[in-house]
Amino acid sequence: MSDPREVLSLLQFYTTAPFSCSYLPERRACSQAAVPGHLIDAAVYSQLVRLGFRRSGLITYRPHCDTCNACIPVRLPVDRLNPNRSQRRALKHHANLLARECPLRFDERHYALYARYQARRHTGGGMDEDNREQYIQFLLEGRVETRLIEFSDAEDIRMVSVIDVLDDGLSSVYTFFDPDVPGAAYGTYNVLWQARLTQQLNLPYLYLGYWIRELGKMAYKTNFRPIQGYVRNVWRDLSNDELI
Repeated sequence: MSDPREVLSLLQFYTTAPFSCSYLPERRACSQAAVPGHLIDAAVYSQLVRLGFRRSGLITYRPHCDTCNACIPVRLPVDRLNPNRSQRRALKHHANLLARECPLRFDERHYALYARYQARRHTGGGMDEDNREQYIQFLLEGRVETRLIEFSDAEDIRMVSVIDVLDDGLSSVYTFFDPDVPGAAYGTYNVLWQARLTQQLNLPYLYLGYWIRELGKMAYKTNFRPIQGYVRNVWRDLSNDELI
């Protein structure tokens, strides 16, 4: 097997043309993509995630905007994670959920749940119009070690998570859930479940993607403490002042 650091030196990084930011629509954004994709296996991808990259299907990228640094990669050091009262309540409330690892392939029931979640939670965001092929390209295609976890209760499938396995942790690719269950806290429960799985695998970090301080729908990530951010090319604990 090639040394991932040597492979990393063979990659090229190109910057996209500016486009309308999907997080902050009033701003223009650029991404930096890593190519060629066929060189990015699980070991190389682990290196890239530590440099602030993520993937969408087969595309590995990170924000690379000239005048904005709002997107901060964040991760949880799981052995230090200290759930608050609300988070402990979510764990207890959803203790009846059965988690099952499924083959990484298309399931019509999962897609139906995904479509309903997007329509209720992200109307007008673009992903609410994803067809089956776009869903497959986004969540079911990749060259790294990926797990698809289905969560169900006695009545139905309630949540699905796609998780990448890295050499120093897990990376939460995407989670979608039943948006119509009153009183549910599926998102909170899922982060804690993934953190516990990370611990069981004797890995130190759960990567949660990007956090934007100005974006209220991302605030749930910083409810988990301590949380680390990749700031000025260094991973470090984010202070309370930075998180408020």
